[in-house]
Amino acid sequence: MKEYRFKGLYGLALLIFSFYILSSCSSSRADVKFEESLEQQNRLTDWVNTFIGTGGHGHTFPGASMPNGMVQLSPDTRLNGWDACSGYHSSDEHILGFSHTHLSGTGIGDYGDILFMPVGNSPELEKDDQNNYSHSYSSNKKPNSEFAQPGYYRVTLDKSEIGVELTTTERAGFHRYSYNNRPAGLVIDLNHTLQNHQQVKNVIEVVGPNEIRGVKHTSGWAREHEVYFHAVFSIPFEYEIKGDGSIAILNFGERVHEVLVKVGISHVDMEGAKRNLDTEILDWSFDKVKRAADKTWNDYLSKIEIEGGTDDEKTIFYTAMYHAALAPNVFSDVDGRYMGMDRDIHHSTRNIYTVYSLWDTYRALHPLNTILRPQVNQDMIHSLITKYEEGGVLPKWELAGNYTGTMTGYHAVPVIVDSYMKGQRDFDVEKAYKAVLHASTYDTTSVKFFDENIKNHLMPMAKHFNNTLGYIPSDLENESVSKALEYAYNDWCIAQMAKELGHKQDYERFMQRSKRYVQYFDENTGFMRGKLSSGEWREPFDPKYSRHREDDYVEGNAWQWSWFVPHDIDGLVALHGDQQKFVQKLDQLFSETSEITGEESSADISGLIGQYAHGNEPSHHIAYMYNYVDEPNKTQKIVREILDSQYRNDHDGLSGNEDCGQMSAWYLLSAMGIYQVAPGDPVYTFSSPIFDQVTIHLDNGKEFVIKSQNNEPENIYSIAYDFNGETLDAPFISHEQIEAGGVLTFSKTNIP
Repeated sequence: MKEYRFKGLYGLALLIFSFYILSSCSSSRADVKFEESLEQQNRLTDWVNTFIGTGGHGHTFPGASMPNGMVQLSPDTRLNGWDACSGYHSSDEHILGFSHTHLSGTGIGDYGDILFMPVGNSPELEKDDQNNYSHSYSSNKKPNSEFAQPGYYRVTLDKSEIGVELTTTERAGFHRYSYNNRPAGLVIDLNHTLQNHQQVKNVIEVVGPNEIRGVKHTSGWAREHEVYFHAVFSIPFEYEIKGDGSIAILNFGERVHEVLVKVGISHVDMEGAKRNLDTEILDWSFDKVKRAADKTWNDYLSKIEIEGGTDDEKTIFYTAMYHAALAPNVFSDVDGRYMGMDRDIHHSTRNIYTVYSLWDTYRALHPLNTILRPQVNQDMIHSLITKYEEGGVLPKWELAGNYTGTMTGYHAVPVIVDSYMKGQRDFDVEKAYKAVLHASTYDTTSVKFFDENIKNHLMPMAKHFNNTLGYIPSDLENESVSKALEYAYNDWCIAQMAKELGHKQDYERFMQRSKRYVQYFDENTGFMRGKLSSGEWREPFDPKYSRHREDDYVEGNAWQWSWFVPHDIDGLVALHGDQQKFVQKLDQLFSETSEITGEESSADISGLIGQYAHGNEPSHHIAYMYNYVDEPNKTQKIVREILDSQYRNDHDGLSGNEDCGQMSAWYLLSAMGIYQVAPGDPVYTFSSPIFDQVTIHLDNGKEFVIKSQNNEPENIYSIAYDFNGETLDAPFISHEQIEAGGVLTFSKTNIP
């Protein structure tokens, strides 16, 4: 193994160069005090607690990121296990380092790329049992030194008393290390990765007295994952390269006050990382970048103004709004280049995005975006269609330009159809229609560039059975009931788009398919059940039973999944007999004991109220079903109970995985008093608003205002709804009405 080092007079000369850089850095701080004092007023970022969800099983990270940014610069505290999906857990006292990419609230771990860790003296790296260098450079946090707000994070490392500050632009991270006239070093570790993903190829190159670049290439949840970086330091360094080119140890000197580091990343190449950096961070003013990040977040948060509510409710609300803007992430460079699903480099004039947790986010996050950020949402749909063109099929869970095949259904469809049905059509509609039609088929021939295992996940045999037999036999396919119910809803979405486009035969065909949920309903038990290839019910049957990945249901049981007919609630009511019987069964869901039977049941079944599981997405629409059977008081009561009990201003403040913004989007919509039960049907139904007034500033320049009269804490029921001075007959409002602007008023009481 070779070790390289700058030596002698050359290193001394470099220190002269560094003096000039440092002087320009320090002068920038004197210019910001007055501006910062002005910006302290009305900063909505002060209401964001980025640590919500970093404890328990929320799987969020507290570090610095921009809205939907490529960079998520945050500390890593653990590598393995379910609660290491984001790399951070608030119960951990130590920090392994600070890496530039993270996933927010997922149930599977990846990323944690390009780790930097400031150290005092150069550490002696140790190898573990697998002959990999361990994190011997890690440090505990100094007690009470950790602080974060949108776009900014800081902590003091207990071992070395080094102060760490982090901020970001969209595609570049900015570090400020305070060594306080002590020995100053830094470790760059490309071996560091979450969940022990396979290292394919890691390279570090020193390209100047204060510049270093490299690439980390791993194979994990994302089978082909490359992250390139280019870093520039405010002072020059001596260095060693270790670990077969995967680890760099930098030394800045014996008495160093401060080191600034600018790091651009790219998923294309090293030149792209440098271009991203040079374009987005123009000088050495850390504070200016921090202020710009704060302003960007404030501009986004200002789309919704709230009045009333407690301090905790305001914090939970704006934190939810923050979390709802962390994913999907920008994947293309500033010059428009990006890595395609076919593993070729392409160019786009629009942002290309990644991290599509569609099984979760189609339910509330994307509908929320159609209200708050319709153009961003349409750009995300454009990306989905682009991925279809490059890879041969719409993704279910796309990650870093990879099909992962994770989760079930074809839920890119409702995202596309919902936007289309709301008149938000800034994408190629004909290609989109072709893509959603194809998503419903069992067609592996068009899926490119991936092994058979991934193809099988993308085009599961469930689709084959659904298309040929008309149902999915539970003895031939795992999770058959959930998949069948999801397919029925997805097919209904396709039918809506077909009807609007004038494709009558497609409309009739997919409407017929959307009714297939009926054959899974057992009228004797009142549940959706697995059906064998013989046509008989699968036995034995226990509606509380769940076995992860080896059952008739996905991350749930019959109690939670038997309500998944969001597109045809009238039809589901008819299966139960009448509205009264339907309401009785729905009441039982929320009052039943919360016992889950079965070995190895899914850990996602959490946040239980009876058998309702708010910690996982299949339950998210259920409380609103009372509105469809003339029992809105029960929706108001249950939704308010969920808002109050399942969300807290606390590290362990989420009842389940955040899931790339879905848990937070549910809170935002429900706290405002509206929710869309079936994306694809551009109608929202009502709950019980928390705040006295909510003002949504729409992109078209209009305002949609939600007011609550007599909004005392005990007044959770609404006796009347009024929109623009006219009484509404039922608790529903269309997307068209919202976009037109106006005032929706709830008259509140404490009497159901």
